[in-house]
Amino acid sequence: MTTIVPAADPAAARAAFRGGLAVPSSGWAPGHTQANLVVLPRDWAWDMLLFGQRNPQPVPLLDVTDAGSWETPLAPGADLRTDLPRYRVWRDGGLVDEPTDVTDLWREDLVAFLIGCSFSFETALLDAGVPVRNIEQGRNVSMYRTDRACRPAGRLSGPLVVSMRPVPGHLVATAVQVTARMPQVHGAPVHVGSPAALGIADLARPDFGDPVELADGDVPVFWACGVTPQAALMASRPPFAITHAPGHMFVTDVPDAAYRQL
Repeated sequence: MTTIVPAADPAAARAAFRGGLAVPSSGWAPGHTQANLVVLPRDWAWDMLLFGQRNPQPVPLLDVTDAGSWETPLAPGADLRTDLPRYRVWRDGGLVDEPTDVTDLWREDLVAFLIGCSFSFETALLDAGVPVRNIEQGRNVSMYRTDRACRPAGRLSGPLVVSMRPVPGHLVATAVQVTARMPQVHGAPVHVGSPAALGIADLARPDFGDPVELADGDVPVFWACGVTPQAALMASRPPFAITHAPGHMFVTDVPDAAYRQL
């Protein structure tokens, strides 16, 4: 079995993904911001923009492209059609494909939204001495639909999705303090402790990603997740959309520190 060593440089990470490597991006280019991707036709763009404005914790908008553009100042020279490890293609709210390249699907009326990702604060957690179990276990982070509704916006509505990271009990306060300083990549947790309080029945069965095991003394800690718009797409059924596959993010050139409040 070949061991894949994550690239430390964001351009090298994007090149690997452009070449067809389809793996979760957690742990790649540590210290650089990663972003969720949502691409919608222009006539749905206002709804998405409003959805992000009304739900800033799960949908913190980092950039919005002009219609038809696949470029972003978050990574000059990168291509949003090719540089993510895996995409999802949606038609009428249903998932129809998970390709590694969407160049042939790109249209002049498509608007891309880049949304902050909790992978961006994992380096800060590690620097503070908080273990990141999904990286330790070589797994995608666990993500769950909750019973909390987002505030609707135009035609878009749906439930809050959260990511879960097990944190040693004595380090929960540290994890809260570290992530609270990074509101543009989801910020502080939305819940600590019992998953049932969020309507989550079984941590071992995430709706997206992989199950991540808790070590002795760990507490489940839940952050708002950028997969939330995908749940809204399923509920609201736009005719066409492209997103990242959960855990397979766009790696930007922006240092995490740029989104860290002192």
